[in-house]
Amino acid sequence: MHDKQTSSGKGRSYKAKSHVTTHFQSEWDDALPVPKLSFSVASALVFCLAVLCFAISHDAGFVYDDTWAITNNRDVLPETPLITIFAHDFWGNLLDGKSHMSYRPLTVLTYRWNYAWAGGLHPRGFHVVNIVLHGLVSVIFLAVFSVLMSGYQVDQESARPVFASPRAALLCAVLFAVHPIHTESVAGVVGRADLLCALAFITSFLLYARACLDTTCLVSYRPESFSLVSILASMCLCVVSTFCKEQGITVIKKWVAGLIKRHLILLLTGVLLLLIRLWIMRSSTPNFSVDDNPHTMVNGTILKILNYNYIYAINTWLLLNPWWLCCDWSMGCIPVITSLADPRILAVISLWVGFSVLLYCCYQGDFTRRRRILITSLALLGVPFLPASNLFFRVGFVIAERILYLSCAGFCMLVVLGARQICLHFHPTAKKIVSGVILLLAVLFVLRSTERSKEFQDDLTLFTSGLKVCPLNAKIHVNVARLQKENNHTDIAVEQIRVALKLNAQYVCAQVTNLASVLKEKAILIEAEELLKKAVNASPDHSATWLNLGVIQAELNKTQSANNSFHSGLLRCRVYTDCMYNLANLYWHLGRHTDAIDAFHNVTQEAPTHTAAWVQYLQLLDVQKKYDRAIEVGEKALEVLKYEPELTFRLATIYLKTEKYKESEKHLQDAIKRDNQNPYLFLNLGVLYHRTGNNEKAETAFKNALKLAPNDPLILKNLQALHTKTLTI
Repeated sequence: MHDKQTSSGKGRSYKAKSHVTTHFQSEWDDALPVPKLSFSVASALVFCLAVLCFAISHDAGFVYDDTWAITNNRDVLPETPLITIFAHDFWGNLLDGKSHMSYRPLTVLTYRWNYAWAGGLHPRGFHVVNIVLHGLVSVIFLAVFSVLMSGYQVDQESARPVFASPRAALLCAVLFAVHPIHTESVAGVVGRADLLCALAFITSFLLYARACLDTTCLVSYRPESFSLVSILASMCLCVVSTFCKEQGITVIKKWVAGLIKRHLILLLTGVLLLLIRLWIMRSSTPNFSVDDNPHTMVNGTILKILNYNYIYAINTWLLLNPWWLCCDWSMGCIPVITSLADPRILAVISLWVGFSVLLYCCYQGDFTRRRRILITSLALLGVPFLPASNLFFRVGFVIAERILYLSCAGFCMLVVLGARQICLHFHPTAKKIVSGVILLLAVLFVLRSTERSKEFQDDLTLFTSGLKVCPLNAKIHVNVARLQKENNHTDIAVEQIRVALKLNAQYVCAQVTNLASVLKEKAILIEAEELLKKAVNASPDHSATWLNLGVIQAELNKTQSANNSFHSGLLRCRVYTDCMYNLANLYWHLGRHTDAIDAFHNVTQEAPTHTAAWVQYLQLLDVQKKYDRAIEVGEKALEVLKYEPELTFRLATIYLKTEKYKESEKHLQDAIKRDNQNPYLFLNLGVLYHRTGNNEKAETAFKNALKLAPNDPLILKNLQALHTKTLTI
């Protein structure tokens, strides 16, 4: 953007060099205690702050939803035909009944590019791209804030856009760049959908504003300034934004009214996008469980309205006070309002009192610039949030912080507008107070964003931080238990499962099929049996709960009760392969290995893409030392699931045990290309190299493993025994 020039180089008035009237050439934001910087300097400052806040996440791993969207997503692999990206949703196959209908093919395409550039699933490259994208979005928002506050102005001599309202635009952009609510979008790789959507969204807006010139200012109306090329380019970017994330379509709702021709183009683009979206969704909506979003399942119109508005209040509070952040807000994290006597209704009242005051200010008095900016701020705050509001269709979450990425821009405009009004209408000392508050707020936001980014280093850190905010969420407790069990912290895992069972026994049973192997202590098994009995009485059609109850009862030597529970569970299995998979795990746990092997075989024959069944099948054959059959099964599995890291790792380990080193090395190298964060891949590769006499490569592999798991006793033992040939796998 081009910076405004004064007639004398020092004064505050400006030459009439833009297509905008002189009314808008005044320094509207002079009252703000913010330095006036050129666009280039302001851009550099905003970009550096945006990157600084989240830079610590550059060496984080893939966490939480990244697993499904990236590490387990075969569309990311270059070997997968490119066209399949457009046949799948963000989390899986669109034709799958469990699909969330989140159609974001362009976002997946960028993951694919990341994979190709890095030569594998190396998370650092993915994170760096996210950080840079946030910096770019923040810089472009600097231009957008200038346009929203003073219109799209162009210098007549240079034909370059003018950086109007530089103080207000800079303050808005800084607050947006450092706001901690963005951590999930930037530090979580899956948040790239929001970053790309925002990038195309705001660029589309700028192109539209350029096409309309003075009409965006609502001062002079010049139909001859209408540019069809810019409008069509803007529409194309709207489509791009929508194919990065669904929120992109809301950019159409923000454009200022104008010519009939423009109306027609906007209408046709919006209708076309909606029709494409409906076709992709097969004219149906996704199915979500009550645990995903319990507030939408409330009976009674009044209670449902109150619950929806309470969720809106929480979202607003997160923008105001971003110290209360969590990776998962589902299940019991925010209890449902079931009574009109619930004191949380006061939060709903406060929300609408505040918004009512703002709406009143929007429609009283003359249509001044302050009113226009206030209306624009509220539109930018609310419109991008509409797809997540549950008003048009049910969404699969209670709160998702990354949904607020675009809405945060409207919030920042409201804050700056309020600061400007305080500085303008109160005692001169108020300007110093506002200046101090702004500086303090920016510093606190930077510190909080950095602190929150650290929590995205790995799954255990992320879920443990989640428990501090949402201790009533059984899903978080189960994930902490799983990770602690993997780290051999069984006592912590048992305690987390105990808490999760009390919160939501059905969910625990669905996620932890080997519940009895975690709850080893007899006292805990008795407690678990009582909790599961209550769960099946409440929901007798939940097969996984019955099956887990049977395992617990078998552990307690209640044979007849266990058989009855197994029978009840099998009768209620809606999907045959899931039923057989659970049964196979039960057989294995009970020591009926032949039956378990047969059951796993049946599952893999009926559902060849059932990854978990193949992995368990292979592991059981390995434990039983049936290596020849295990190799046969493993190779057959990889014919179907060619790039599955866990299967490749298991098969490579079996080849290593049978001293088939060439085959083992090939599979280990393949697995490392797709999962270079697994220390045991490097450990087994080191064992292989040592056994084949290549000690130099063995030491390198062991050290790579040690970097990923510095305190793992098995890795340390093998590294220390490198010269004694007593390696263990």
